[in-house]
Amino acid sequence: MTRCVLAILLAASASACTTVGPNYSLPDRAAANLPAAQGAFDSGHDKAFADVPLPDHWWRLYGDARLDGFVAEALAANTDLRAADANLARADAVVREVAAGRALGTTLSGGATLARPYGTGTSLPGTVGYDLGLGLAYPLDLSGKIRRGIEAARGDAEAVAAARDNVRVTVAAEVARSYAAACSANVTLAANNRVLATQRRTLGVTQRLQRGGRGTAFDVTRANAAVDQSAALIPAILATRTAALYRLATLMGRPPASYPKDVEVCATPPVMARPMPIGDGAALIRRRPDVRAAERSLAAATARIGVATADLYPQISLGGSVGFTGPVSAFGSGDAFHIGLGPLISWSFPNRPVVRARIAQAGASADAALASFDGGVLEALRQTETALSAYARERDRNAALARARSSAATAADQAGKLYRFGRTDFLSLLTAQAALATAEANLTASDALLVDRQVDVFKALGGGWQG
Repeated sequence: MTRCVLAILLAASASACTTVGPNYSLPDRAAANLPAAQGAFDSGHDKAFADVPLPDHWWRLYGDARLDGFVAEALAANTDLRAADANLARADAVVREVAAGRALGTTLSGGATLARPYGTGTSLPGTVGYDLGLGLAYPLDLSGKIRRGIEAARGDAEAVAAARDNVRVTVAAEVARSYAAACSANVTLAANNRVLATQRRTLGVTQRLQRGGRGTAFDVTRANAAVDQSAALIPAILATRTAALYRLATLMGRPPASYPKDVEVCATPPVMARPMPIGDGAALIRRRPDVRAAERSLAAATARIGVATADLYPQISLGGSVGFTGPVSAFGSGDAFHIGLGPLISWSFPNRPVVRARIAQAGASADAALASFDGGVLEALRQTETALSAYARERDRNAALARARSSAATAADQAGKLYRFGRTDFLSLLTAQAALATAEANLTASDALLVDRQVDVFKALGGGWQG
């Protein structure tokens, strides 16, 4: 028996590095390895961008202490993040469960019997016997099934960790977006109030001219309508601001009514005074959590090919047992003691076609995981290129709108002076003021959209998940 045990141990030692199934490495044909995917962004050549690495905490580029504090609070208390942390804890527990499969297993058994001779013609009480035993089993994992299972579980856990990081990216981006939206609403409100003040002054002038015989009731009515139209925009602006404040509070793990009160009077949205750092495609692929999650899922799927392949080989455990068996009257005697040692082999010969089918299923799952990873890489690049282009073009539009607003303001001022001195009609004045109101609204909307586009870029770049 000793020689047999020694042979088994030597075989286990010799095959300790033998693990069936493919060893994982990213295929050369993967989209992430394409030169075009790793180079500079096609839309990143605008002067708005800088080809330097994206910092971990991109929101600090705005230099806004309030924003920094809001993001920090959200990353600590957001409910979606709490759920993601719980999912990660569960995935880590699964890894520990699978890893425990290579530990020593024990079984404890016990029983009692009552034996009575039959056919003796006498009524005998019989003999009470017992059987107590302790069994031990250690899996040798000669084919590496357990090791591949651990690899797969770790890949799944790392994919869950990447999914948690992706939630952090979203939370940071949406906090910045909500904060900027609240501040931008106040800027829009201020611009609308400036136009409204001008229109009210015009209304007052028109009323005085009517009383002096130089104006008409029709002019007063039209001036009053312009005032009412601008005043009617205020409730919608306030509703937009309130929605942004409620969203900000919820992201920070607060009840909506507990939003930061100082943001209610924020007069300036966060401004970035430098070109946006964007890095390149290779850095994007390494950094984006959703891409990393897809890659880890591919690694787990590859490991499961080995798990399925291992079923083609014997599953051997080194087992042993000790115990006492005999009549209760001889409990504990040396004759009752027994010990056993030997391998326990499990091999399902009739099911090899089933195993082959499972191997094919695992291979197909790995191919699907590779396709999903390639799709994730391409989608990440598309989102980033689109966000970069949208931001650059909005900058151009914003500059044109600023010039248009300046011209409209000059024209409205000129029309006001001409009207007061009787050099132009009232319709020309109203037209000029309406053009100014439109230009103000367009510019403030573009200002708000510009910050929103910046957040889109940072979110597409996948920054902000680092601790």
